[in-house]
Amino acid sequence: MKEIDSAVKEILKIYGLSGLIPDEQKTGSASYPPPFISYITFNRLGLTIKNLNNILDSDEDFEMHIIDCNSKDNTWDYINSLQDKRIKSKTQFKLNLGPIYAANFNLAKRRPDQYFIAIDSDVYIKTKNWISRFMEVFEAFPDVGLLGVTRDNPYPRHMPPIIPKISGNAAYLELRDAQIDGIMDFIPGSLQVLRPELFTEIGYWSEENGYGDAELSPRVTHYTSFKAGFVTTVEIDMTQSIGCAQCQGQEICTLNKSDQTCYMLSKKSNVNDSFASKFKWKYLETFKELSEGNRTAYCASISDPVSIVEHKYNMVWASENFEHYISRSN
Repeated sequence: MKEIDSAVKEILKIYGLSGLIPDEQKTGSASYPPPFISYITFNRLGLTIKNLNNILDSDEDFEMHIIDCNSKDNTWDYINSLQDKRIKSKTQFKLNLGPIYAANFNLAKRRPDQYFIAIDSDVYIKTKNWISRFMEVFEAFPDVGLLGVTRDNPYPRHMPPIIPKISGNAAYLELRDAQIDGIMDFIPGSLQVLRPELFTEIGYWSEENGYGDAELSPRVTHYTSFKAGFVTTVEIDMTQSIGCAQCQGQEICTLNKSDQTCYMLSKKSNVNDSFASKFKWKYLETFKELSEGNRTAYCASISDPVSIVEHKYNMVWASENFEHYISRSN
């Protein structure tokens, strides 16, 4: 509902018709609390400072929850120095159990009516008021549950098959196929925003197959009542490293740069590719079970014990996935 002009409001009040003035707190995005931002860090101090400071420079409202996955540089020192009131929690894991464990740990804290925003620490958001850009699309398209952006520099921009959708002044690109085991046929996990109502159907990211963005998009598209797509009004940069001379964390960095930099630490500890190769069969088996009706779209999480009781959860698979990171990335 469009906001009523202030002059019209005064006229209605004069004639005793104040009851006709809509409650602005119950219309549009005002009916939702500030979105929940999940920010996960793992080494890369220089990039983390640059990219996170940029988000905090925004005047948009949100509730941020930061998790550090046992960084070996001074990332945790930087996080502890942050005083922004929008940061609601800071958590340091003693072990890195992988990105899915961390994402679901935060997701379990989300209030039922909160939008959930997942941002990778290598993402620099170039667009001002970017949260508002996402919300414009969600408000215009009630059937959209998951929105993101294409990957950008230094990665080649890749757009899977899409269907352009327009409603008034809002538009987005609907993910057409979300092909299971397709090549980049999903919404990248670098920057994702999820509608609160979607979680009733999907629960959490799958800890059982651990495939993150590659499993989320087809699960949403094929097994829920919601759609997924790309916004076109938010730009990002995904620069993977910056030189020590340009780093804003020089004063707190204690690494011996001649031996290793924070980027070298991050690269050495990244075992996502080996995980994907080793456990792809779990990803395929999960969707086989879905297609055969042997599981629902709802994925439980070890961070939500009740969900494990009420929904199917392969503890053996999930434990193997966590162990892959524990033994190789700490």
